[in-house]
Amino acid sequence: MSSLRLSFPLDAFDSKRFHFSANRTFIISSPISVSKVRVARLDTEANEAENAINSRSPIDNDSSLSGGRSSKLNGGNRGVKKDVARKFSFRREESNDLDEGLFVNNGEMDVNYSAIKPGLSLDHYNAILKRLESCSDTNALKFFDWMRCKGKLEGNVGAYSLILRVLARREEWDRAEDLIKELCGLQKSFQVFNTVIYASSKKGNVKLTSKWFQMMLELGVRPNVATIGMLMGLYQKNWSVDEAELAFSHMRKLGIVCESAYSAMITIYTRLRLYGKAEEVIDLMKGDRVRLNLENWLVMLNAYSQQGKMEEAESVLISMEASGFAPNIIAYNTLITGYGKVSKMEAAQSLFHRFYDLGLKPDETTFRSMIEGWGRAGDYEKAKCYYKELKRLGYKPNSSNLFTLINLQAKYGDNEGAVKTIEDMLKVGCQYSSILGIILQAYEKVGKIDAVPYVLKDSFHNHIRLNQTSFSILVMAYIKHGMIDECLVLLREKKWRDSAFESHLYHLLICSCKEFGRLNDAVKIYNHKMESDDEINLHITSTMIDVYTAMGEFGEGEKLYTKLKSSGVALDRIGFSIVVRMYMKTGSLEKACSVLEVMEEQKDIVPDVFMFRDMLRLYQKCGLHDKLQQLYYRIRKSGIHWDQEMYNCVINCCARALPLDELSRTFEEMIRCGFTPNTVTFNVLLDVYGKAKLFKKVNELFLLARRHGVVDVISYNTIIAAYGQNRDFTNMSTAIRNMQFDGFSVSLEAYNSMLDAYGKDKQMEKFRSILKRMKKSTCETDRYTYNIMINIYGEQGWIDEVTEVLRELKESGLGPDLCSYNTLIKAYGIGGMVEEAVGLVKEMRLIGITPDKVTYTNLVTALRRNDEFLEAIKWSLWMKQMGI
Repeated sequence: MSSLRLSFPLDAFDSKRFHFSANRTFIISSPISVSKVRVARLDTEANEAENAINSRSPIDNDSSLSGGRSSKLNGGNRGVKKDVARKFSFRREESNDLDEGLFVNNGEMDVNYSAIKPGLSLDHYNAILKRLESCSDTNALKFFDWMRCKGKLEGNVGAYSLILRVLARREEWDRAEDLIKELCGLQKSFQVFNTVIYASSKKGNVKLTSKWFQMMLELGVRPNVATIGMLMGLYQKNWSVDEAELAFSHMRKLGIVCESAYSAMITIYTRLRLYGKAEEVIDLMKGDRVRLNLENWLVMLNAYSQQGKMEEAESVLISMEASGFAPNIIAYNTLITGYGKVSKMEAAQSLFHRFYDLGLKPDETTFRSMIEGWGRAGDYEKAKCYYKELKRLGYKPNSSNLFTLINLQAKYGDNEGAVKTIEDMLKVGCQYSSILGIILQAYEKVGKIDAVPYVLKDSFHNHIRLNQTSFSILVMAYIKHGMIDECLVLLREKKWRDSAFESHLYHLLICSCKEFGRLNDAVKIYNHKMESDDEINLHITSTMIDVYTAMGEFGEGEKLYTKLKSSGVALDRIGFSIVVRMYMKTGSLEKACSVLEVMEEQKDIVPDVFMFRDMLRLYQKCGLHDKLQQLYYRIRKSGIHWDQEMYNCVINCCARALPLDELSRTFEEMIRCGFTPNTVTFNVLLDVYGKAKLFKKVNELFLLARRHGVVDVISYNTIIAAYGQNRDFTNMSTAIRNMQFDGFSVSLEAYNSMLDAYGKDKQMEKFRSILKRMKKSTCETDRYTYNIMINIYGEQGWIDEVTEVLRELKESGLGPDLCSYNTLIKAYGIGGMVEEAVGLVKEMRLIGITPDKVTYTNLVTALRRNDEFLEAIKWSLWMKQMGI
């Protein structure tokens, strides 16, 4: 069948009242008959369901129901009235029989079973059941079971429908399901399903309603228009798109035409912004020859308007009016909303001005849409004009209008207007906290948060001072935007009293200042807190210690810690962690360890993963290997989750404190768990294995590090030093070549390792060769290089070379250190320069370098080497007396 193209020249419809392009068309598949009906659909469908339930005959009324809408509009109700009259006639004729069979027992209607005459008609039994169903659920169920015993239920759809009403009210769904299956085994009827679908849909139970529909299909019962209408109405109300698609698909497969189903499907898709699917349903509606009612036209118009397809929306409106529908306020409001969405406000304005020409009067929705449209276009003056007119006509703005207006007033700096809008918000029942959130969001968006104090006046300001929720929202906003002075003013003005909440708020404010990097503001907040209430709060004080630590004000932080201890307040885990970190940053490692000892005394404190890491790092810096080992096994027993950072921290800190087997086990476990060691971890392990002369492990570890791409200069320095200390010159040379191959320059540390290795092996030609290469490179000699040279030359007894190196060391500006002097004393002893060796000790004291045990040991050795035994004994006795 060909399509009917409705082409309307706009002149015929007074095109001046629209801003549409001429000769637009809206194509509708032919043949389609269009009738005017009410927008509400559930009344018709509910009546159909009711009629189905009241039917005394089990015949399928699907054909009459499918045309239910048109018959109602064309005077079909007269037929219904006749039917009702016939029912009342039936009741008058048999009222005596009913009265004989019924009586009142304890306020409930019941049946006198002995008085029921044999041979009564099925209608008579159903009439009794209907009377009981309306009065007593229990007695209705009892009578229904009695009818079963008498064989009055076979094919009696009416009786089943009535009793299903009772079961639905009692929500006895399992029994209802059994009865439906029982009836469908004898006769398939949509009426009983409509009864339960109607009941469950009224309760808004999507899952149960869908179950009845699925059962209906499984049992081979064909739904009717009322079934589909009730289902789609429920799904639309709950936006149940999957269930709606299923019902809609079955409707079309069965050839059922339910106008409201198409409207519901389009509405659901539009609401969920599935505009493409909504348009597919519109096309299906045309192809299925649906009798378009007003609701169908309106949902089509809304679908196009919501996605900004205004040309299609205009075509729908033209076709709708050409089909005989009078101009409709909902349709024109929908069109205005659509214009607003695409910022075509000139078209919306023109359409608004022609409302009266169309015989329409703008309503509340019209003005609301105009406000939203001009607000979206950013035209504050026009939005304000329509807002004033809305109020003048006695209409109320909705929350969206008020939100739009506040945003425009914030943008254009109309603080007085914002004050009035806030008053309107309060009048329509908006909560203070909600209004405050809207105001803050609006002014934050345009970067004018500093204007907020000027719009929160009078009653609103009093509310903020009295209400702790609104108060906390506002002061947090001030802190977020660095308005510390406004925050302090508000803190002084507060009227509410809740010490616990107040402490929590101050803590939150201080933490926020710290998070935003405004540490001085945190100090101001804390000082204000102490002015009004000097009670010690653990969380606030701990946070302030952390703040002072970040500021480098360690003295202030320590004062707070001392104050906290003297107050008798016991620190918690976080407090101890903050204090430990403070002392670690100041370099007061002993004090940090003492804090940990205090923590250990509090048996109720169990360190978390962060605290364990701090303890590991502290003990490593202090060189407390026993503590590290104990802590390691404690962490193992604690049951905490080990992540990548924990493995790295444990290996880095405990590498020199744990047995090699345990260290290797931890590393292998880390790899097995899929974690990647960092560069420091690899370098630490390379150093440990190298010093243990486990060169096979060194090679394996180095290759693994290269695979992960974490090898750096220090990695090469470490393995070069390990090979050098072991006099493995072949591997050391190979490592140097690989280092250069990987793009690294030979580092000063590598040169020092080679010098030390070749020098101690007395390969002096190689030693001199390395020195020459070193001088040609860009590496600058450091004090460690000079110390190696002094040591090697001293071991050879080359005093002239030692003297020359010492001169270079002093001229370089570095000067000798403790290690340099110790090495020189040893060299002078080997060279027979005892007096010079003793003189070096005196020189050390003069320049402020304190000799250590190595210094005196080297001196005693030098004296003995040169037969100065008496002097050697004197120095040895002096060392014992001094406890060296």
